Amino acid sequence: MSEITGKSTKRVSVRDLPRNVWAVGLTSFFMDVSSEMVINILPLFLANVLGVQTSIIGLIEGFAEATASLLKLFSGWLSDKMGGRKWLAVTGYGLSAVSKPFFYFANTWELIAGVRWTDRVGKGIRTAPRDALVADSVTKEIRGLAFGFHRAMDTAGAMVGILIAALVVWLAQKNTLDLSKATFQSVVLFSLLPGFLAVISLAFGAKDVPVTGQRAAPKFSLRGMGKPFLVFLVIVGIFTLGNSSDAFLVLRAQNLGLTVTGILIMLAMFNLIYALVSTPAGSLSDRIGRRRLIIGGWLVYAAIYLGFAFAQAAWQVWVLYVVYGLYYGLAFGTANALVADLVPEQLRGTAYGTYNATIGILAFPASFIAGLLWQGAGSWQGFGPAAPFLFGGSLALIAAILLAFWLPQVQRAEKN
Repeated sequence: MSEITGKSTKRVSVRDLPRNVWAVGLTSFFMDVSSEMVINILPLFLANVLGVQTSIIGLIEGFAEATASLLKLFSGWLSDKMGGRKWLAVTGYGLSAVSKPFFYFANTWELIAGVRWTDRVGKGIRTAPRDALVADSVTKEIRGLAFGFHRAMDTAGAMVGILIAALVVWLAQKNTLDLSKATFQSVVLFSLLPGFLAVISLAFGAKDVPVTGQRAAPKFSLRGMGKPFLVFLVIVGIFTLGNSSDAFLVLRAQNLGLTVTGILIMLAMFNLIYALVSTPAGSLSDRIGRRRLIIGGWLVYAAIYLGFAFAQAAWQVWVLYVVYGLYYGLAFGTANALVADLVPEQLRGTAYGTYNATIGILAFPASFIAGLLWQGAGSWQGFGPAAPFLFGGSLALIAAILLAFWLPQVQRAEKN
């Protein structure tokens, strides 16, 4: 456990965060440099080069996330059982790094799906142990700051990766609307080094937090994690069902006329906002509570998605996507910190696995539904590009209202 205590919370800055938080942050930085270079242009490669419909793109993204999520549940439980987080996380990062070169050779959507699946399996193995390692390394009083800092590092890596990809695309094809196969392959090559640096950073920079006292082997028991956590999980599930893959936001941007380079610059600015907001938002959640920031983030999300539904010009999409970073900065890391607040310490890995599994499993129907709403399937042409965003924005509003009025009542009942 970190030596930082609640008594010193007011004087804590990111420089005072323990070594594990910095190591995990650096690892996430490098992995996002690697991943975001490729993942953000992958839907363009599928649509522009391979001619894949949005329903298939949604199927690829949804299946990959759902499969990985089952592993998040298992790996979180396993880290609790083992009493160690680090090497499971290293294994997951290693698998993602090893899978990246195969994007270069993939020339069908089935092969792309296989590589994407393998990459997400790596994410499934690492996510819950990594988050539990961060939670184990700090006290509750600075948990929001720690998770906010981690999200900032993660997002800063995404921004750097996207800028590198944008430079490669610009040098290869200037301002053309569609992505070429050769350009995609060049981006993949540039993504390899930071992926392996991510593995090295965690393997040599972090160490497991020793388990204090005797712990019983954890069980897969939702009831054992408490009613407030279960209520939060249900509300998050409602939100997630409308939270389709960001691939649809990228396709919407291209649908309204943004070039590949313009899309990548848009994504870089989004990640800049995300990175700038995450750390102060996490620190603020330590002082005013997590729930308010999550609700605020979900309301921003609803407004952004409704804006995407009614956007008529490329510049409108550009502005909306940049502001979209506010949602992630306010809600994403804060929700991770709230999970640790709601469950017993010895069940953190299992709780993070359950939380991430819920999100990932629902990502499958969320993305598939979005693809169907947009372009339909077979002879049905769907409702058009606005439909998935109207659906997602509506569910976000419902989730925000439920979190505002439902979770506090459950928490008060638990105290009585």
